[in-house]
Amino acid sequence: MLEIEKDTDTKESPSAAAAPGTSDYAKGIACIIAAAFGFSLMTFFVRLSGDLPTMQKAFFRNAVAAVFTFFMLLRSEEKFHIKKGCFVDILFRCLFGTSGLICNFYAIDRLNIADANMLNKLSPFFAILLSIPIVKEKPGKVDILATVIAFIGALFIIRPSGALLSGGLSADGTFIPALLGLYGGFGAGTAYVFVRKLGKKGERTPIIVMCFSAFSCLVTAPFLIFDYHPMTGSQWLCLILAGVGASIGQFSITTAYKFAPAKDISVFDYTQVIFAAILGMIFLHETPGVLSVIGYVIIIGVALVRWHFNKTSEKTIKSKV
Repeated sequence: MLEIEKDTDTKESPSAAAAPGTSDYAKGIACIIAAAFGFSLMTFFVRLSGDLPTMQKAFFRNAVAAVFTFFMLLRSEEKFHIKKGCFVDILFRCLFGTSGLICNFYAIDRLNIADANMLNKLSPFFAILLSIPIVKEKPGKVDILATVIAFIGALFIIRPSGALLSGGLSADGTFIPALLGLYGGFGAGTAYVFVRKLGKKGERTPIIVMCFSAFSCLVTAPFLIFDYHPMTGSQWLCLILAGVGASIGQFSITTAYKFAPAKDISVFDYTQVIFAAILGMIFLHETPGVLSVIGYVIIIGVALVRWHFNKTSEKTIKSKV
């Protein structure tokens, strides 16, 4: 069983105040790009797994990470101890993360992929907004502008239609899935803010990942038991690989928000759509259209411009000091 660590640790992690241009900031960006690649692999293999119940896919998405982190923690010196003062934040991370994941998978199964992914891509907006009351991190004007421009780039790539453009009030019964898909973005964004808060408290990444993965498995297990659909060998393989991709993404994004705040690095999460497009081109023979290419240019461009702006600002501040 998990135990809450009794030792008091009130010091903030060295990486908690990472500033643009520092090594922790660069590590945060590298981690979130790795997370984007891992989650694009997850989406790719979930897509290949075919017509299976949402809860069944959600269970396998977290089962691999739960097993992997269990044995990782079993071999660690601190085992399954949770730092004092972190339990409530971990609980909120699990609640918002799991509910957001299920809603996202539900939307993917019932909306077209473009609409569902677009709704989920609202998570950086929620992360930036919720960072203000939860971790007291206020985004600057450039942070907000860069995120908005990146969001516009994502619109070019995903080209939402149907329920999203009609506000979910279409006659084909897409209102509830669209609403739940929107919550999926909110749940993911809120979960990432709590990950950031846990990172500032010095909680270990494997603990955060295992708690979330185990919690998600416990929530989805009853549905798996009572509504299990037999799977072929290829479906088993796809869902296992989806779990591996999710594990890469989960470890990377948990580490990313420990290195740097959401307002500094969440814009780079949009590289996921680029990785997904590349996987589609190579394995699914999907060629991106002109609008998609425009989206890629916007996202990469704003990331580079913002990176340059932050480096310049950091040098200016240092020179003044």
